[in-house]
Amino acid sequence: MHRFSDRIFSFIQEQGIVIRDGVFTAVPQNQAVSGEEPAEEYPLLPGEEIVDGSGCYAIPGLIDIHFHGAMGQDVCDGTAEAFETIAAYEASIGVTAICPATLTLPVEELCGILKTGAEFARRQQEAGQRETGQRSAAQGTGGTAGLIGFNMEGPFISHLKKGAQNEQYILHCDAETAQQFLDASEGLVKLIGIAPEENPDFESFIAQMKDRVRISLAHTGADYTAAKRAFDAGACHAVHLFNAMTGLSHRDPGVVGAAAESPHVYAEMICDGVHIHPMMVRAAFKLFGPERIVLISDSMRATGMPDGSYVLGGLEARKKGKECRLAENQAIAGSVTNLPDCLRTAVLEMGIPLEQAIAAATINAARAIGEDARYGSIEPGKAGNIILLRQSPALELQAVILRGEVLK
Repeated sequence: MHRFSDRIFSFIQEQGIVIRDGVFTAVPQNQAVSGEEPAEEYPLLPGEEIVDGSGCYAIPGLIDIHFHGAMGQDVCDGTAEAFETIAAYEASIGVTAICPATLTLPVEELCGILKTGAEFARRQQEAGQRETGQRSAAQGTGGTAGLIGFNMEGPFISHLKKGAQNEQYILHCDAETAQQFLDASEGLVKLIGIAPEENPDFESFIAQMKDRVRISLAHTGADYTAAKRAFDAGACHAVHLFNAMTGLSHRDPGVVGAAAESPHVYAEMICDGVHIHPMMVRAAFKLFGPERIVLISDSMRATGMPDGSYVLGGLEARKKGKECRLAENQAIAGSVTNLPDCLRTAVLEMGIPLEQAIAAATINAARAIGEDARYGSIEPGKAGNIILLRQSPALELQAVILRGEVLK
């Protein structure tokens, strides 16, 4: 539906970009359009327009594969209103595809949340089909980020490393319960977390489930040996690296060391300036390589809201500035920083190269949940999601293009 003039910079190179029917139709590699006129190969059709991206970086829409909520809502509220509010907020800030995380709750309640999410995603897809007259590669319509998955942070986690999770609902992992989650979500569950040290048969569980869903290590006190066994068995993801896990020590490399040594493993990081010291962020990019780091926000319902008290998984949490902590024990209760701000913090305050940070918030995230055929880069056939960031020192948001429609 829209075109982009020259002097617009994609993540890869300067180029003209054409979006039609919600997907990238053309990404010319060796020619640029001149001024406000489209290239002759792609004549402007009725109803189309040129979007001037002068002075901006054009990057793929961001993808958050681990967050809980925003604007006073949490996906675990399990309501259509919560999903709608959260998805609209994420789209407005440049996160065009979302894979929210669930909390440690009763199995029946989790299944209800996943069912509501599946219904929301189905409505998004149906609306997209009505708009384009065909199956759209980009879910998400009406100004909402496409719901493309779920990241199940619990309930198969550690009591010792539970963090802000409710320990009364922690369970041993088993394939039957995991399959209930997959069925309830209609296949939307992309990641299921486990703590190997609390599950004696974790290798059997991974063997049973790894072809159905990706297995992550989440909220775990596993030592290096147990974590490496899990990764060798087929686990392929580390939930919020350094947080709620054993760290990198010279005598016990812990989960971090085991993940770094396993080349198929993606590692999430919360770069909000609170959860991880900048030096450790830079070290992780070097240790894992920039192609395996995934920036996440881990944002909870207080994101985008004023300071005060909020509820996270039935527990009271208090937001003050950039921090949110549980009232009962002062444990960090997720993040109150959105993904675009985490990206800016990584680049402007932590010294991560811009292209590496962008990849970590786009294509790496898409690959980590198996959605890179549709999302994460500016390529023909993929979802026509772009955000324009000003080339100023602060990387301010200029515009969000969702399925070819300008939102901001």
